Amino acid sequence: QVQLVESGGGLVQAGGSLRLSCAASGRSFSNYHKAWFRQEPGKEREFVAAITSSGRSTYYGDSVKGRFTISTDNSKNTVFLQMNSLKLEDTAVYYCAASMNVLNMKVDDQYAYWGQGTLVTVSS
Repeated sequence: QVQLVESGGGLVQAGGSLRLSCAASGRSFSNYHKAWFRQEPGKEREFVAAITSSGRSTYYGDSVKGRFTISTDNSKNTVFLQMNSLKLEDTAVYYCAASMNVLNMKVDDQYAYWGQGTLVTVSS
């Protein structure tokens, strides 16, 4: 079992930056693939970024490429999402997710473990 707790959300002006963190309990977090998804009210959950368990490969949604960076510190059981050049449309609840077996890193139902989410609000 893995428990995930996100932090770092908040209110930021457009063009600003935020770094989200997701701390995991339990051992062997380094064996898990990790991802970030986001969801706006009334909309489907959207893939944001993912990183393989080895950390060697990363994947990004088209809307965040070049602005967001996913990274992991397995020694601290933590995955990060650095968000730069934030836009109004980045406003959402951001969730981290993890799973040992993932066929498609961009699909939410591939992930077994989820955090409770952290709200990011981008203002003009």
